Amino acid sequence: MITAHPPLLRELVERCETLRRRLAGDNSAQTARRLEDSAYTLCVITATRQLDTALFVARHQIAEAMRQEQPLRH
Repeated sequence: MITAHPPLLRELVERCETLRRRLAGDNSAQTARRLEDSAYTLCVITATRQLDTALFVARHQIAEAMRQEQPLRH
């Protein structure tokens, strides 16, 4: 399976989480639009349709990439 570059996934996850919190506080149209755009991008690169699912998949892909970068030590 093809996955996005982990730093890109991290950036999008952080952006979506930040915008969700901001939207809960200010409920502005600009924040809502930025969240919608970021969520759409994250959904596309994770092949999902909902933000919560995209966040779950992205976090899993990031964790998997980190495991592959760190060899097990015996």
